[in-house]
Amino acid sequence: MSVTPLHAARPTRRVESAQPDGSGRGAPLTPDQPPERNLGTALDLALVRSTRVNRSAVERRVASLPARRTVKKEWQAAWLLRVISCMDLTTLSGDDTPSNVKRLCAKARHPLRHEIVETLGVADLGLTVGAVCVYHEYVATAVQALAGSGIPVAAVSTGFPAGLSPFAQRLDEVHASVAAGAREIDIVITRAHVLRGDWQALYDEVRAFRDACGEAHMKSILGVGELATLTNVARASLVAMMAGSDFIKTSTGKETSNATLPVGLVMTRMIREYETRAGYEVGFKPAGGIRTAKQAIDWMILMKEELGDRWLRPHLFRFGASGLLTDVERQLEHFVTGRYAAAHRQPMV
Repeated sequence: MSVTPLHAARPTRRVESAQPDGSGRGAPLTPDQPPERNLGTALDLALVRSTRVNRSAVERRVASLPARRTVKKEWQAAWLLRVISCMDLTTLSGDDTPSNVKRLCAKARHPLRHEIVETLGVADLGLTVGAVCVYHEYVATAVQALAGSGIPVAAVSTGFPAGLSPFAQRLDEVHASVAAGAREIDIVITRAHVLRGDWQALYDEVRAFRDACGEAHMKSILGVGELATLTNVARASLVAMMAGSDFIKTSTGKETSNATLPVGLVMTRMIREYETRAGYEVGFKPAGGIRTAKQAIDWMILMKEELGDRWLRPHLFRFGASGLLTDVERQLEHFVTGRYAAAHRQPMV
């Protein structure tokens, strides 16, 4: 039994394919080429303040996605392999230990059991997750455990999850994680800037974090569950991208409301708007509450329909997840054997 390789994975014909014409800067890129890094733009307050979101229209659009779009059989298996490649495998618990992090990194290197990989016929893909995400305390441990794998380490930073520690301390956290070997930094914004409409303060903050990241790619966590309105989510997304974010991310996973499809639609529309105006492709990371393979495919359909095939690659799309891999592996085992396995057959650590 084999499935369509990742580079050819696509949904059924009922999922229309939007095809963006590249980065908008120079020659179009092929889907697997990473985009030119977002350098940011000047803060356009007129655009930010004029941005509005119609919640009822957003909810109608989102309701149509899982209701009308389906991916089945070998196509679903191929999409689930892509989900794994776009996963930031995460452990952000108070009881994290070096041994837990090392086991997570081992799972990141080999996310599927050998017999599933062999039966699917995808051993030649060298499938791994997109990154491993940890607290700064465990960056060096993860870097060592992933040496030679090509899997980057992402560090949550800037007073995660609240983002309310002193500003100088938050900057120091970024510098320290980069020095320890983190190639990606997930920063959290000050939500109060958004709630007060102080867009200049938000822009300056994110720009400072971007400068501190240096060559490390930066994901800006908006904490959407604490931004009150979808209009605030849209405006914060635009400002974070103008300030140079490589990714915009929904949540820390610690809020009462995290990644939801309505929020995802708003943020992807802002990514499309920014790409049209500035010419830079910015990545998107939903995080928090995505635990099942079905939910993950709903997010993949959203990305394909709103942004196109290029955003179905780990350089432009990531899932922030800790438990998602367990269900994805379980669904792939069902595809191979016709039986659902107990969760303990796919241990995370």
